[in-house]
Amino acid sequence: MAEHSLPADIERSSMAIIRAELAERAIELPEEYAAVITRVIHATADFDYAQTLRFTPGAVRLGARALRQGVPIVTDTNMALAGVSKPGLRKLGGEAYCFMAEPFVAENAREKGTTRAAAAMAYAAERYPGAVLAVGNAPTALYQIEREIRAGLRPALVIAVPVGFVNVVESKERLFAACEEFGVPAVAAMGRKGGSSVAVAICNALIYTAADMLDPADRGWQ
Repeated sequence: MAEHSLPADIERSSMAIIRAELAERAIELPEEYAAVITRVIHATADFDYAQTLRFTPGAVRLGARALRQGVPIVTDTNMALAGVSKPGLRKLGGEAYCFMAEPFVAENAREKGTTRAAAAMAYAAERYPGAVLAVGNAPTALYQIEREIRAGLRPALVIAVPVGFVNVVESKERLFAACEEFGVPAVAAMGRKGGSSVAVAICNALIYTAADMLDPADRGWQ
């Protein structure tokens, strides 16, 4: 039998390796953010996130509190939606949604000359104004959220982690600045790196924190 073949054992060993390597790099994570940062590193094997993830004050605490209250999560991709912990959400009484594939979103995008991601977030702002908004792919979704915030939207939390080269850096910076200005909790991966896997890792870190499931044994893993 291969060493560390059980899921819980693999995760615990991975987290121990991450903590050891962070110590070797003389990186000390703030306690409030440690669960989020280590889970992102676990999902990506990229220690740059220890430096590039930014948090508005109290973002993790406020995001976890919102999830305990059953606030929904809205993602910008079905890939991210698939990765969000459904057992964790069920324990919290919450749901997760993605509207990218909805025909009415595509129609709205065509009518307004924008992207489906932007149209999907506009719909989310209308349907679930206090949701956790998790964006791992589309800078245009962040621009739309920024516009909505400046127009009065107050999400429970914005997770801003698109990946790529066009408008990625700028959209994160503008969104984060708007969140700081209007007191909206936010987590952002500054720079070009990110992606749906990072958005999922942040969502799940918050879900596990809110549901007391950070240890895999508390998720029923062996």
